[in-house]
Amino acid sequence: MLMHQGIGLDRFNAMAPARAVHALFEVCCNVTWAATLADARPYPDRDALLAKADVELLALSQSDLDRAFDSVVHERVAQRSVTELARIVHDRIDRLLGPAEGYPEY
Repeated sequence: MLMHQGIGLDRFNAMAPARAVHALFEVCCNVTWAATLADARPYPDRDALLAKADVELLALSQSDLDRAFDSVVHERVAQRSVTELARIVHDRIDRLLGPAEGYPEY
């Protein structure tokens, strides 16, 4: 379960850098990937964030990909491929962002 859920893209874009890296680390468990995505903010829309996530997944070494798969052991994985990891990452980013405006803060 992700600690950051339903924050919305606007809140994600406005997060302090360290907090954004932490939220993204929960998605893929790779600090370099998370920091690269956090540094590329602000994203104009969800699709731009997902596209950047895919590009950066392709840049990961095989050992980084293996560690990322080890971190998603409870997810349904058909095969250990970048395509499958991208599917999982997209699902997790969707949960991270939630609806377009995010859930209200309490």
